[in-house]
Amino acid sequence: MVSSSRFLRVTALVIFAGAPALAGSVSENRSVASLRTPASPREANNLFHALQAATQQGRKTAARKKAVRRVAKAPAAPSWTSPHGAASLSADLGALVDRSVRSGKFGAMVVSLTRGDTVFSRNAGEMMNPASTMKLFSTAVALDRFGPEHTFSTDVLRDGPISPDGTVQGNLYLRADGDPSMSARFFRDPNLPMATLAQAVAAAGVKKFTGDLIYDASAFDDRKIPEGWKTSYLGASYAARVSALSLNENLVWVVVSPAGTVAQVTLEPVTTTIPMRNNVRLVGGKGGRIVARRNNDGGIDVSGSIGSLSGPLRYSLVVEDPALFTAGALQAALQNVGVTGSGNVRAARTPANVTKVASLGSPPLSEIVSEMNRESINIVAELLFRDASRAAAPDGVAGAEVGLANLRDFLSKKVGADPQAIRVFDGSGLSTLDYLTPRTMVQLLSYAHKGPWSSAFHGSLPVAGESELLRKRMRGTPAEGNLHAKTGTTNTTVGLGGYVTAKDGEIMAFSFIYNGNDRWPAKAAMDAMGATLANFVRE
Repeated sequence: MVSSSRFLRVTALVIFAGAPALAGSVSENRSVASLRTPASPREANNLFHALQAATQQGRKTAARKKAVRRVAKAPAAPSWTSPHGAASLSADLGALVDRSVRSGKFGAMVVSLTRGDTVFSRNAGEMMNPASTMKLFSTAVALDRFGPEHTFSTDVLRDGPISPDGTVQGNLYLRADGDPSMSARFFRDPNLPMATLAQAVAAAGVKKFTGDLIYDASAFDDRKIPEGWKTSYLGASYAARVSALSLNENLVWVVVSPAGTVAQVTLEPVTTTIPMRNNVRLVGGKGGRIVARRNNDGGIDVSGSIGSLSGPLRYSLVVEDPALFTAGALQAALQNVGVTGSGNVRAARTPANVTKVASLGSPPLSEIVSEMNRESINIVAELLFRDASRAAAPDGVAGAEVGLANLRDFLSKKVGADPQAIRVFDGSGLSTLDYLTPRTMVQLLSYAHKGPWSSAFHGSLPVAGESELLRKRMRGTPAEGNLHAKTGTTNTTVGLGGYVTAKDGEIMAFSFIYNGNDRWPAKAAMDAMGATLANFVRE
């Protein structure tokens, strides 16, 4: 039998193109071989309208069936309960998991920090992919290493004397400290970090340097893409490249604006080290469409069109070489304040016999981790994970492998967790090769709760029903304004780890991790479990 939509498609070809079109259509779809050319325009018109009506009716029927299927497949969200007693709580949490998740693996552990006992456990010792709940570990290890008030410093140094006229007889060095904060998120304007540093160089009396502008990102190893990041991730902003010298979360914006009789293309932040080719046409009217593509030479080709009455159009790209990009941004900023150099921009280690010219300090670490966890910023987690391990690195150069060794040392010596119960290849949780146990996460949360940086750790987490990634979750439940936790989500993982205060004031640490294809039911179950914990009373 032929569907009405196929009839309409073929008949329309017949009516407006004649019999040859019918023959062509039949060769592509043998089910319409019995159609014939209409005998007259009236017959063609009647047939067309009849088939059009049949098509509309068919579409309505299909839409109704699809709606019925959607309703049938959408299970009711599990509701939270009001358990009295630890046994009742454990039974209710287990039932929420069992009713919601049909496949995959659900791991969970809940510990009372007030009484010290475990009130619920399900696959707590199983190795599971944590997604962004991995950021809890990067947060803790950084706070433990540095303290909440720590600031990072990106420095400009010189290797030669400075003459009375402001000329440095030698090179300027841009030395990285792994600062994750040099972005519009912390400085309002993505140009501002390098502009501020350039102004400080000029204020130090430097007007010219005879050598090169050398950038030093050797605080981290050269691996920019952690193991286990999918190829499909790499063009997305959440998979920005990793470097000790990072700017604007290693993203660049291509900005296209009408400027008189031409289309003007600029980069934001401004940098001298990314060549740009402008092939954008200026047309009449508003709006437009632009496309920006990276070339093999590291440059960007921009094409498309923009209306002469349009506002700016923006297109973001992941930067392939963050350190070179950042050095180019400093060079542009130096030129803007009148500081010129006659050499090249290149990479090298900073020698020992140098003199500091200027520095750019970061906000305190407590502010950085708060922004990171509330918005789940992967590049910030990657930098902090490596920053925390630099002191333990044999040669002072950090990477993911050194980061894992440092984290395991921290878990073993301070947290009291099994160091082999975590195996990760990055600090953000984006790697598909990351695995840890819910028990390890709860042990970390227990340690963080009583540590000297506890308030910074707690304060970095989104609050149910109120802030950031938990703003729309658990509203109208006992968890609203109470539960605070880190979320984690990928195509095959849902996670939630943090704290909640029970109805009688008992503080709970919990870890919920689900790996599988029932992500949305698992997420709903986690929300109901969080609300149930908030409504728990121990008798």
